[in-house]
Amino acid sequence: MNFADRVNNLEPKGAYHMLARAQAMEAAGREVIHMEIGQPDIATFDNVAQVGMRAIREGYTRYTPSAGTPELRQAIAKDASHRRGVEITPEQVVVGPGAKTALFFPTLALVQPGDEVLYPDPGFPTYAAMIEVAGGTPVPVPLDEEHGFSFDLGAFDRLVSYRTRLIVINSPSNPTGGVMSPTALEHIAGAAAQHDIWVLSDEIYSRLVYDKPAASIITLPGMAGRTVICDGFSKTYAMTGWRLGYGIMPRDLAERVGLLLTHSVGCTASFTQVAGLEAINGPQEQVEKVAAEYQRRRDVLVNGLNEIPGVKCQTPGGAFYVFPNVKTFGKSSDWLANFLLEEAGVALLSGTSFGANGEGYLRLCFANPMRNIQTALEHIATALGRLG
Repeated sequence: MNFADRVNNLEPKGAYHMLARAQAMEAAGREVIHMEIGQPDIATFDNVAQVGMRAIREGYTRYTPSAGTPELRQAIAKDASHRRGVEITPEQVVVGPGAKTALFFPTLALVQPGDEVLYPDPGFPTYAAMIEVAGGTPVPVPLDEEHGFSFDLGAFDRLVSYRTRLIVINSPSNPTGGVMSPTALEHIAGAAAQHDIWVLSDEIYSRLVYDKPAASIITLPGMAGRTVICDGFSKTYAMTGWRLGYGIMPRDLAERVGLLLTHSVGCTASFTQVAGLEAINGPQEQVEKVAAEYQRRRDVLVNGLNEIPGVKCQTPGGAFYVFPNVKTFGKSSDWLANFLLEEAGVALLSGTSFGANGEGYLRLCFANPMRNIQTALEHIATALGRLG
């Protein structure tokens, strides 16, 4: 069949491919530890779930405004203003069914065919996909392991050009867990201002930070008028299946993105938005408790990986992933991921699932019970030990 060019290069995400393989092994009787899928291992917070279920019973099952209910947009604006230290109005907030709408739709609204878009590599696979669907040219910026997996700023400077329309950043990062330093953000902001470039800042993991807060580029001078923030409820409140996210952007762009929502998904489920309102306005202690537990798991996993000969793993500053360097084994990342699934019974992802610059790395998700992490470490160490 003949398809439009915009979909010809789309590929399935590596996590779902690995999940399918792992599940096939389980169906055949093998035990598998799942460290491939990036989602919280806890249930949606009970107060949020109860409010969402009550909302369905009370009839919150009808259409809402495309950009979100006024109550939720106001609550998001208030919360985001407080957390980021900048003034954000409800008119700048666009609610969608999942945070990906705050990635895809601003890109569609801003990028013309022929425009270049810089994005992190390794990075979330949707970045390259949305750029190509918009007709833009994806320009991967390598991440620098020696600087906490922030942008390689030398490479970034060489790649910025008069054709650059948009820069995508992700801090804390998927897949590396890296948090961009204020110096790196200032450097990127300077280039954006000099060349009149938009910045799309994916901050979906902004509440899952461990050693210090993750700064937002929107707080830097002159950036409020050229920054789009992507955020949502999936990671912070364990609401992955509820499909609730939002974008924060200048008002004129928000109006355009709202129209894209109108003509695509229509609106986000009203009962989901009621649950989101409870998540933001309700008690936040559980968010802090979960983050502390993730940090405990992170430390066990990082220390355990670094004890395995040939493995070098940085301590991530945020998110719930580690991205160990496994180059010394002389095998491709794909080969090692398949090997560890078959020989260790641990499902994890090749670094190249996130771009060519992920070669030599693996991604493991530590949103897992501690017993799974400890067992996975034992199995990985045994399997890699057989490689000599």
